[in-house]
Amino acid sequence: MGIPSELRDMWVNRKDALVIPSPAEEAKLLRSKKCIDEGVQEGFKYGAVAAVISSVATLGAVRTVPWAKYNLNYTAQALIISAATISTYFITVDKTILACARKNALLQDSLRRQREQ
Repeated sequence: MGIPSELRDMWVNRKDALVIPSPAEEAKLLRSKKCIDEGVQEGFKYGAVAAVISSVATLGAVRTVPWAKYNLNYTAQALIISAATISTYFITVDKTILACARKNALLQDSLRRQREQ
């Protein structure tokens, strides 16, 4: 007899919490973490692609366009590449998280409607 280890570990981890979350809240947290993870992965992929494309375009322009050759030093080139990469990363993460959250909201709405019928 005694407390099973899973329950014991669950209670030990919740000692710091002032309020114990319901299973529905835990499911929401799990879904939101999944959305965030998806967003970070997609953002990293698209950010890497943007880094390659912007670096090829910037370095090619600096070598061939006379104005860029004389006016864009190494710092300016790095800033152009970094700005394109960072903006692509954050825009992609934001759009992916919002799309996932919308999908989850629609799913919850349809499940609620099924329960009502």
